Amino acid sequence: MSDKILIFGKNGWIGGKLIALLQEQGKEMGKDLFLAETRMQNRESLAAELDKIKPTHVLNAAGVTGRPNVDWCEDNKAATVRANVIGTLNLSDLCEERGIHCTVFATGCIFEYDDEHKLGSGVGFTEEDSANFDASWYSKTKGMVEQMLKVYSSTLILRVRMPISDDLSPRNFITKIVKYDRVVNVPNSMTVLYELLPASITMAEKKLSGVYNFCNPGVISHNEMLDLYKKVRTGQESKHEQRDGIRAFTMHFLRYFSAERCYAGAHNECNERFQP
Repeated sequence: MSDKILIFGKNGWIGGKLIALLQEQGKEMGKDLFLAETRMQNRESLAAELDKIKPTHVLNAAGVTGRPNVDWCEDNKAATVRANVIGTLNLSDLCEERGIHCTVFATGCIFEYDDEHKLGSGVGFTEEDSANFDASWYSKTKGMVEQMLKVYSSTLILRVRMPISDDLSPRNFITKIVKYDRVVNVPNSMTVLYELLPASITMAEKKLSGVYNFCNPGVISHNEMLDLYKKVRTGQESKHEQRDGIRAFTMHFLRYFSAERCYAGAHNECNERFQP
């Protein structure tokens, strides 16, 4: 990417990884890489920052997921709306007005298995499917804002799902579940960040738009992941119990990352859009 990039969410896990990745690719802070200082819900300040920096590409990795988990959003609904709905829409709207490409690192946690996508059937949700899970306030707001973001021709929406990486960040899904006394043994789609984040830069560079299931092929259950983790650490199998506690959570299978099909040449339209 040879133009100006502005990153929102500089203090977040994915935002930090994007900064490191772009610097590894030769981007220089203050020259062709910039870090946003404005809260996205403050529209006037946000517009002023965009007009001052004049980026060609915006990477939006900002938002709230809740600490220690998404239950925080249940008790802070207005704050969740300001960050995840108003802020996200403000940024995409202002970028559209200025001809700036905007990549939103969204979520795939807006679905649950249903009659058309049954557990174990191998039928996954596609990019054309609308959210069907709203039992948590976090997922409800994310599903609503995704529908609204689709009207912006300059916005790329990446559905990140239970992100995994090769570090020990507390946001890493593996780091989270190894601390749980109980887990939910249901197959889920996952996003391996060190494999897919470089693709997000390419997708932004090519100015792709619309919704993409930003996850790796197939599904894996929490128990299977913990077994693999323990085998690597000790060579032994692990034991688990079903997890309680979180008020509502989403389990499902997203059909694998569309860009993978693009790179494989299996989708002609996407393949053409990836051409230089």
